[in-house]
Amino acid sequence: MAETNTSGTPGTPINIGELLKKPYLTEFEVAAITGRAVSSLRNERHLRRGLPYLKVSKRTIRYKNQDVIDFMEGRRITFNK
Repeated sequence: MAETNTSGTPGTPINIGELLKKPYLTEFEVAAITGRAVSSLRNERHLRRGLPYLKVSKRTIRYKNQDVIDFMEGRRITFNK
C-alpha cells in the first residue's frame, strides 16, 4: 500500500489503508488520500467549497472519512462501452 507523510514533516510514513479505517481525518491525511495539497484544502475551506469538514476547536479541523470517500466517488469519470 502507498505510504505518505501526514504530519507535515518529512520522514513519517503511514499506510493509507490504515487511514481509511479511521472515522475522522486531519487535513494532512485527507491530502494524502486525495492527492490534493493541504493549501488547496485550506483555501477551499476559506471559500466555503470542497469537502465538508468539522471545526473541532479554533485550530483543529477534521474531515469525516465517508465524506472524503463520497467526494472522491462523486468525481468519478466513466466511459460508455
